[in-house]
Amino acid sequence: MKKTIKDIKIENKIALIRVDFNVPIENGKIADENRIKQALPTIKYALKKKAKVVLFSHLGRIKKIADKKGKSLKPVAKRLSQLIDQNVIFINQTRGEELETAIKNLQAGEILMFENTRFEDINERAESKNNQQLGEYWASLGDVFINDAYGTSHRAHASNVGISENIKEAVMGLLIEKEMKYLDKTLINPQRPLVAILGGAKISGKIGTIENLLAVADKIIISGGMSYTFLKAEGKEIGASLCDKEKLNYAKEILKKDRDKLVLPVDSVFAERFEVNAKYRIGNFTDVDESEFGLDIGPQSIELFKETLKGAKTIILNGPMGVSEWPNFSKGTIAICEELAKSDAITIIGGGDSAAAAIKFGFENKISHISTGGGASLVYLGGRELPGIQALDDKGGELYENSDNSRKLENE
Repeated sequence: MKKTIKDIKIENKIALIRVDFNVPIENGKIADENRIKQALPTIKYALKKKAKVVLFSHLGRIKKIADKKGKSLKPVAKRLSQLIDQNVIFINQTRGEELETAIKNLQAGEILMFENTRFEDINERAESKNNQQLGEYWASLGDVFINDAYGTSHRAHASNVGISENIKEAVMGLLIEKEMKYLDKTLINPQRPLVAILGGAKISGKIGTIENLLAVADKIIISGGMSYTFLKAEGKEIGASLCDKEKLNYAKEILKKDRDKLVLPVDSVFAERFEVNAKYRIGNFTDVDESEFGLDIGPQSIELFKETLKGAKTIILNGPMGVSEWPNFSKGTIAICEELAKSDAITIIGGGDSAAAAIKFGFENKISHISTGGGASLVYLGGRELPGIQALDDKGGELYENSDNSRKLENE
């Protein structure tokens, strides 16, 4: 178990807090501020304890100077100041004298945010490749480090691992603590039956997750784009639907070994083209035209999945049922979210597109936990450590009392 912000003294100390403010910004306005709101408990706790708060985050991918356009965190700092009703000092640098002076002049209970950490990725990718000098520099700016960016915890960057390795105290924030408690509790001592729903596109990025969940879950519903690879492996007709051809043999092996645990769609919403307003029809997996795309699950699959979820005590959803951002192909995702919302089970949505869909369709407050990190959740559900959390200070002891099982992790 890792130490949290509540395990250390931060009064009058410069608290470097890595947050995940990688939010969509359209025309200078924040389109989805969920990640900002999820970070508020840690920020408010630090301010209440009279720490000198220094926030930093990445925003998008930056590889060249042109990529910087529209990627400044200044609009985020402005919105954050409104949410906490307190001025947020913004420094449009990632290093340098102006930033250092501003941090030194911070008073207890004040808050500063500096510019997008990915601006350091131009040319040398110093942030993303965990440049030692950069990690040391950022660590030198503060007294303690709090990592609360769950969404980047599966990556070893200068702004998480780099700082952790070069500062006296490095702990997790309240958001990461919340994320880890939900996932650990689910994987160590789950309330059963446990049903996992895996959607999204290709199998390739979810092999570890599938295999780890097969050892933990009572049933696994395979849906979304990745289901067509499994259906093809079973000899079904899928037309031009997404198929991870390189993983067909893998899908066949999984089906041969664990078919009784897997639940696949029995019908689909087929479209003539991969377009938002394409004409579509509902059909099963026979007589499918070679040019048709499966873009959502059909009504029979919805009912099959609902039946599978009946009586479940724990439900994990990772990935949408179809192209949920297009209205004509969002019915499956909405139906499954509705089922989770009215369930008495512990319901967890593992970030990414499924989290965005749940929030978009109004289920945010009806799910036990919606993760802020799709990639991180996939890695952890796949049985691997998260470098950004692994690098933090150990507290010792078990996360849960009376736990008969310990989490066995495989490091890549």
